[in-house]
Amino acid sequence: MSTTGLLRFSLYPHTSSLDRRYEFRPLHLKRRSSLRPHSSKLHNFNRVSSKAVEFKSSGEIQLQEKPAQEEFSSTVLLDVSGMMCGACVTRVKSIVSADERVASVVVNMLTETAAIKLKEGLGQDFSGVADELANRVSASGFDARRRVSGLGVEAKVRKWRETVEKKDALLIKSRNRVAFAWTLVALCCGSHGSHILHSVGIHIGHGSFLDILHNSYVKGGLALGSLLGPGRDLLFDGLRAFRKGSPNMNSLVGFGSIAAFGISAVSLFNPELQWNATFFDEPVMLLGFILLGRSLEERARIKASSDMNELLSLISTKSRLVIAPSGGSDVSAENVLCTDAMCIEVPTDDIRVGDSLLVLPGETIPVDGKVMAGRSVVDESMLTGESLPVFKEKGLSVSAGTLNWDGPLRIEASSTGSNSTISKIVSMVEDAQGREAPIQRLADSIAGPFVFSVMTMSAATFAFWYYIGTHIFPDVLLNDIAGPDGNSLLLSMKLAVDVLVVSCPCALGLATPTAILVGTSLGAKQGLLIRGGDVLERLAGIDYITLDKTGTLTEGRPAVSAVASLGHEESEILKIAAAVEKTASHPLANAIIAKAESLNLNIPSTRGQLAEPGSGTLAEVNGLLVAVGKLSWVRERFQPKTSLSDIKRLEQTAILQSSAEYSSSNYSRTIVYVGREGEGVIGAIAISDNLRCDAESTVNRLQQMGICTVLLSGDREEAVAEIAKTVGVENEFVNGSLTPQQKSGVISNLQASGHRVAMVGDGINDAPSLALADVGIALQIEGQENAASNAASIILLGNRLSQVVEAIDLARATMTKVRQNLTWAVAYNVVAIPMAAGVLLPHFDFAMTPSLSGGMMAMSSILVVSNSLLLQFHKPQKKK
Repeated sequence: MSTTGLLRFSLYPHTSSLDRRYEFRPLHLKRRSSLRPHSSKLHNFNRVSSKAVEFKSSGEIQLQEKPAQEEFSSTVLLDVSGMMCGACVTRVKSIVSADERVASVVVNMLTETAAIKLKEGLGQDFSGVADELANRVSASGFDARRRVSGLGVEAKVRKWRETVEKKDALLIKSRNRVAFAWTLVALCCGSHGSHILHSVGIHIGHGSFLDILHNSYVKGGLALGSLLGPGRDLLFDGLRAFRKGSPNMNSLVGFGSIAAFGISAVSLFNPELQWNATFFDEPVMLLGFILLGRSLEERARIKASSDMNELLSLISTKSRLVIAPSGGSDVSAENVLCTDAMCIEVPTDDIRVGDSLLVLPGETIPVDGKVMAGRSVVDESMLTGESLPVFKEKGLSVSAGTLNWDGPLRIEASSTGSNSTISKIVSMVEDAQGREAPIQRLADSIAGPFVFSVMTMSAATFAFWYYIGTHIFPDVLLNDIAGPDGNSLLLSMKLAVDVLVVSCPCALGLATPTAILVGTSLGAKQGLLIRGGDVLERLAGIDYITLDKTGTLTEGRPAVSAVASLGHEESEILKIAAAVEKTASHPLANAIIAKAESLNLNIPSTRGQLAEPGSGTLAEVNGLLVAVGKLSWVRERFQPKTSLSDIKRLEQTAILQSSAEYSSSNYSRTIVYVGREGEGVIGAIAISDNLRCDAESTVNRLQQMGICTVLLSGDREEAVAEIAKTVGVENEFVNGSLTPQQKSGVISNLQASGHRVAMVGDGINDAPSLALADVGIALQIEGQENAASNAASIILLGNRLSQVVEAIDLARATMTKVRQNLTWAVAYNVVAIPMAAGVLLPHFDFAMTPSLSGGMMAMSSILVVSNSLLLQFHKPQKKK
């Protein structure tokens, strides 16, 4: 069979009927029918076309996407509250992971979320499994419940507001507890005030009030009030967690406070023991410092999630729906509303695609849409990070969550509710904050057994000093911590309590998630949609970055600059090329169609279409097969072959004509060839695309950061080399005339050499490379999702190439904070625990008190959260 016969055979279902051979479905119908998995006709179509032209059909693409959809649907979320430290996180993970139906689980203490991926083959009853897992977690001392998915806009906003109100109420309650606790601290320790003043030369006589505060029974009552008052929730939570086998930081503080109070009470009520160990002020001061630290830490956590709150606040729950009577007067681009139209306010959830909405100045645009009438400027900084407002008029797109400034706009809704841009951003940021960075596993592996280790060390500290230490180093009994009589029991007990309360598993648990929370939220504010903490960690370590040309280094708005032909009218070449490209979505196809429409050419209809990403498109026009694409691909389609000399002359003609109009080096020129059955190559179309204004500076800044830039393109090698020279990519890293598979091969080779590779692209032909790279970065053009943005790890909402540098800079800054936090958390515990155990006592006569230990522990957590909050002041690097 001839090549042309094979091609024609590939376009139609294989039947014995000659008439039915020409009955094939257009692409849009074929895609729609691909949703029917049991269609034998579709299976036959896909099988034959795949063998004939050797590329994947749309049906195969659908089959490739199916596992990803199944993976998404098999993930459930639990809202888990009551986690206090890394040990709690580890406990929740172990409870959930113990279920044989669970494939993996990620727990985030800050967002109070557990993301659970279930194993395949469980059917569709995911909610039942989630409820069962939530009950198990709740039975272990945590409050867990399944998160209901598919919430509408109003429900999401209501849930967010309820969460904010709940956190505010907890903050007020925490502040009240702190005030109560420190009032007790002032009363319990007020008796020491006169001694302090006396030491600085201020003498105050002891009155009846101070004498009462000196009374040990009064101090005991104040200590009991502190334990059962402001410290009650903390103590009960710690004891409950210990009883359920998952001790946390509250357990350590609770045991330390109870031990101090218990020893003091026994010594007070049994004077014949001669312990002289009444230190009731220690548990009071300990709880005071702990609660103060908790309050400051909670305030810092709320501050860390403030960027996320700002994103949620952009969602508008109400919309102005415009209803015009049938056959009413049309609305011009200047007149936003006709006189007989009705405007009513409705919930945004009730808006459907195609509805007409009115947005007044100062209002938030509630849905994604297209401007039908009116002119205004819109603030899109909350989505793109671009501070300058954008002018909008009829035909331009607007996004939900952006702010209308100047004039009223009438828009037609294109996507609504949870499908709007801002809703997807919020959902993706929430998912990103629930994905842990690999470095977090180190902290989790330490925090898990940490509490049990500290309790063991506390017991060992008591045993050593009581039975051995005071005999080896008798001078330690002269320290104030041993009391006025040098009591070894008192010294041993205080040092054991010090070990319990000075340790800080909370700092370990907070080190990574706080930085990831701030980093991903800050990225969203700058127009960088980052899919998780693991993405930030990988991005911070890349040393190679591969760049696509069309739509990435160039603006992605190509235009036809010349048409050359061999024996045909130029309009004929343009007409049949536009017909073939009519249903394609590549920017070059759009340029050809736009040129044909601007010349008012009568574009013929086509029958069938096959597209090979990165190579070209094939269809039947007026009874003859026509191919549009790369020269090598088009030549392979047909016999006879056009001579190389004619093709060279055709190419030179197109380039000369194009150069007359686009002479600047800031333009990229691509030659698209047109071939027809029985004639071979018959024409060439030159398409020029403007180079992005920030392309050269971005490549330069990447190289300054120590990242090697590689250019990958399916365009002609000459055109690619010209662009590479303009932007500053070295010749050895320039690759042209590549298929999507060859692009992936280049990335695989770099990875095999030990490099970490990021890929930046924008089209469907970049999707395999974006998915294969360590980090895929997609530019989102005009707010439209495509295969590239679906495959990418990071989406640049601002559609600026310079955002690549901003994303890498943010990733490096975030991971620097993570490493700083982890270093501090580990170093603090390594240093503080031995000090609390009395390692400096024999030679330096230094020992910590339980209250000082509690204060240090609280400040350790505050320091970690505060250090992460400094990320909010991070600014992108300026161009040099």
